[in-house]
Amino acid sequence: MTSFGRMNKAPISGFEDDVGSRTTHHFMYPESATNLPDGVHLVLIPFKLQDLRWITSALTTGEIRSTYMKVKNLIKADKDKGVLILNPSFFKYVHDNWTNHHGRYPFPGILTLFFAIHICDEVSVFGFGADSKGNWHHYWERNRYPGAFRNTGVHNADYESSLIKQLVQEGRLTYYK
Repeated sequence: MTSFGRMNKAPISGFEDDVGSRTTHHFMYPESATNLPDGVHLVLIPFKLQDLRWITSALTTGEIRSTYMKVKNLIKADKDKGVLILNPSFFKYVHDNWTNHHGRYPFPGILTLFFAIHICDEVSVFGFGADSKGNWHHYWERNRYPGAFRNTGVHNADYESSLIKQLVQEGRLTYYK
């Protein structure tokens, strides 16, 4: 089976030539929540206990409107597909064994990438990571200072870029810029 994962608020419309048009799994945390079409698995990346409370609320009552910042209180998702929740121990495993505690925690994209590496026979990555100048940003945004994201102290984009290169060299994934 071919699977196509997306993360956060990544749009498809207008970017199909670069990122494809099919989605089977969409990874998000409350602060990056977006409505999903039918047929797509919602995969929650919980960073904190409130995230688990939020997912229940966002699919039912909409009572939770903020975590550490304002969040979408209701989301549309295919409840027949179920909601997958990335186990926090997997998050810790990636932080301890792969990103080696560079940054306070890994990018959601790296967590998604390692999820794919662990469950898929082949992993190909498109529209992901740093541009040719090493700047991390979202492909759909026009960011005046794309390099600023590398210096937040929360994530370590340089380390995670080198990790992606290592995974490519080891044959664990194919990376398309």
